[in-house]
Amino acid sequence: MLSTNQDAYFMPFTANRQFRKTPRMLVGAEGMYYTDDAGNQVLDGCAGLWCVNAGHRPRRVVEALHKVVDTVDFVPNFQIGYPLAFEAASRVAALAPGDLNHVFFCNSGSEAGDTALKIALAYHRLRGEGSRTRLIGRERGYHGVGFGGMSVGGIGSNRKIYGPLLPGVDHLPHTHDLSRNAFSRGQPEFGAEYADALERIVTLHDPSTIAAVIVEPMSGSTGVLVPPVGYLQRLREICTKYGILLIFDEVITGFGRLGGSCFAAESLGVIPDIITCAKGLTNGTVPMGAAILRDHVFEAFMQGPENGIDIPHGYTYSGHPLAVAACLATLDTYREENLFERAAEIAPYFEEAVHSLKGLPHVVDIRNIGLVAGVELEPRAGAPGTRAYDVFHRAFHEGLLLRYTGDIIALSPPLIITKPQIDETFEKLGKLIREVA
Repeated sequence: MLSTNQDAYFMPFTANRQFRKTPRMLVGAEGMYYTDDAGNQVLDGCAGLWCVNAGHRPRRVVEALHKVVDTVDFVPNFQIGYPLAFEAASRVAALAPGDLNHVFFCNSGSEAGDTALKIALAYHRLRGEGSRTRLIGRERGYHGVGFGGMSVGGIGSNRKIYGPLLPGVDHLPHTHDLSRNAFSRGQPEFGAEYADALERIVTLHDPSTIAAVIVEPMSGSTGVLVPPVGYLQRLREICTKYGILLIFDEVITGFGRLGGSCFAAESLGVIPDIITCAKGLTNGTVPMGAAILRDHVFEAFMQGPENGIDIPHGYTYSGHPLAVAACLATLDTYREENLFERAAEIAPYFEEAVHSLKGLPHVVDIRNIGLVAGVELEPRAGAPGTRAYDVFHRAFHEGLLLRYTGDIIALSPPLIITKPQIDETFEKLGKLIREVA
């Protein structure tokens, strides 16, 4: 039951007063489904919050958590180690492409983003290039809610009430181009040239002042913006040319979301200097995030006195025993059930299903890659966002959980989804789009 003191919980990223009028409450979960407080099943069309890639409550993860909590509750990770944390770091590094061999654990995607930015600034200072303090994000980018992540993030509504944020930040243009790429399947054909804006920013500020560029390979929170063919490759070329670190925020795209490989960096053929991840790292079971570093970034921190602290940064709960146990069991589940490969196999069926919505009322674009898709709706005059919210709200009460951002419906189901469940998802979504004026 909903507490009578509804004001006690200040809900994040929520219209709190609107929610209290018609609350949506979930009390259980299993496989592809949640259970609401009335006992109804709700098909999970968005992997919780882009994170439950292996489906809800996989047995191996549940059992691992029971085992570890009955053995150890907490281990301080400053100057003291927990063996399974080292194993988890090795397992994560083995899944990363290239020489991304070193893992710094934290507790969320937001912390991973701020960790990566701090590492980038420190990296240049340690190499004698302390003038490199500028950070470059991208319009419509999302890198969490820390002050670093908000500063390089490019979603105006997330920034405007907090003032000027960090100084020395600039932004690339986003790549969303409906005039040329509407209803693209996979990577859009046009738009690689948007990366050339980085050359203009370098010319404006001088390359010796720029520390890092951070982008999501695919922007999820702003409505599934898929990178144009060649765009990420061009960013990599420019960053390499000017000695700028390239950071991929893979909090959403990591752990099989694009199908085939663990990380989008490998799927899309571009190796950044740092990858941030979270969400699917533990299947959403326990909060955990990570920054994964290439060899040259890590080695820059290993040049000082052997008894000195290599980086004055970290969190009380970095490498927490529960999080580490959830991570290892989640990675085992991905491997044993071949979920990354399974995502690639079912992605074409998912693509056909989502593009079957083309031509429905108010649908102005559909875009997809791997097991993620965005359906963009025409905004209502004078009331942007309300059409997508109505679809989201009604879908919940008809047994389907979706995400919405602005007037975009986002779908990112667990990688265990079946073809009948894909059919159910898009039959319900199509019906609701037709019904919502």
